[in-house]
Amino acid sequence: MTLEQFINQWQSPSPTLLVHTSGSTGKPKPMLVEKRRMEASARITCQFLGLNRGDTALLCMPLDYIAGKMMVVRAIVWGLRLIDIPPCGHPLAQIDTPPVFAAMVPMQVFNSMQDDGERQKLWQIRHLIIGGGAVSDDMAAQLRRHPGAVWSTYGMTETLSHIALRRLSGAQASQWYEPFDGVSVTTNAEGCLVIDAPAVCAQPLTTNDIAEIASDGRRFRIRGRKDNVICSGGIKLQIEEMEAKLRPYVNVPFLITKRADPKFGETVVMIAQTDNLDALETICKERLNKYEQPHDFIAVERIPTTETGKPARAKAMEIAQTR
Repeated sequence: MTLEQFINQWQSPSPTLLVHTSGSTGKPKPMLVEKRRMEASARITCQFLGLNRGDTALLCMPLDYIAGKMMVVRAIVWGLRLIDIPPCGHPLAQIDTPPVFAAMVPMQVFNSMQDDGERQKLWQIRHLIIGGGAVSDDMAAQLRRHPGAVWSTYGMTETLSHIALRRLSGAQASQWYEPFDGVSVTTNAEGCLVIDAPAVCAQPLTTNDIAEIASDGRRFRIRGRKDNVICSGGIKLQIEEMEAKLRPYVNVPFLITKRADPKFGETVVMIAQTDNLDALETICKERLNKYEQPHDFIAVERIPTTETGKPARAKAMEIAQTR
């Protein structure tokens, strides 16, 4: 979708817009969202960040998904000057002057930090929000030195982009997400996060994210997804936690997934972009406990991802089941 096409949809008489989920855990699903709630979300973000009318805002995400659409809505609602470039892995290479405000995915930030010129521009962005995937510990450590305000976002299509931010830069850097004013969170009996954000969601939303609520009853952090739990021999294993243990030691793209097993119920499988599976097995033996050890290692030409760069977990599981 082009910027002109989206603006035409936005300016149409219809009170709703059709959007699609990212498809990180399955096929992207269509849903209708209310424009007035998108406007409310835009105002909340811009006010929280302290953006001013006339500030430049970088649009470098696909307009087929909520993250890209919301950048345009923020520009319309708050009077920002939009810098529109085609979605790519190196957005800052396409511009001469850094924007005041930018929203990027972790892959774009990672790429920008590898190039001296792009990194210099990244460091000049005053307000940077990062969403669409997890920020690694290594990236968070580097961004802590960023002179501006850098945030990891928490949200989804159903919440019309983010409803909470986690500071990554400066002395205020934290492991905890802080919900916006008017947003409250709890957990259900399964430990999944429940969001009550009446300005953007008509009803409370139960997520598949297993969360921990801080002692203040407001802040939260995410352990992983309910559908990313592997139940192997009666032991519940969180995929994201295993990947976090391995990430500092594995220098190739990889994913942990699972496979149905008649004896254990489910077993751990590791897929990776490498032919050197013996090296991966050695690392796993050193860094994972005995219950977490993969039962199989699969080499792939490319780790499956969605169009927005998230791990395509459903596709990874399909690979594990058929190899």
